[in-house]
Amino acid sequence: MIRFLVAYGSTRGGTAGLAAMIAAALTEEGCAADVRAARDVSTLAGVDAVIVAGALYAHRWHRHARRFVRRHQAALVRRPVWLVSSGPLDDSAAQQDIPPTPQVQKLLSRIGARGHITIGGRLSRDARGFPAGAMAKTRAGDWRDSAQVRRWVHSVVVQLEVAGQAG
Repeated sequence: MIRFLVAYGSTRGGTAGLAAMIAAALTEEGCAADVRAARDVSTLAGVDAVIVAGALYAHRWHRHARRFVRRHQAALVRRPVWLVSSGPLDDSAAQQDIPPTPQVQKLLSRIGARGHITIGGRLSRDARGFPAGAMAKTRAGDWRDSAQVRRWVHSVVVQLEVAGQAG
């Protein structure tokens, strides 16, 4: 059985929820999945593959996701890794492939990640602070697409099976 770590950086809980969706889809695929806040991960011992999800704010990946990749770089380059960006507050990510931001592309290259996907974000109507509060007035909603998540997770598991890295 492939053991995944799904680490996430999230401020308002949308990306944490997306990480849980990814873990549920991995479990449906017959994998084990541990979901943890990126800032709380101290070791990658016992983990076969890693998915790092980071919320996007103004085209910048969440700082905890960035720090996780830098902190665990040596361990990540020895494992299959995929990066997930969560953020568009519309259905664009479900309609077309959205490439990683330059910042995320740099992290992808640094660790030799196998891939990246952008998935829609979530912003609650009662979001506080700037700019979230202002955006919530016109852009509140949930664009995390569970079917997109399941299709993508399936493709990740197939990549590992084809590469002969499945449990």
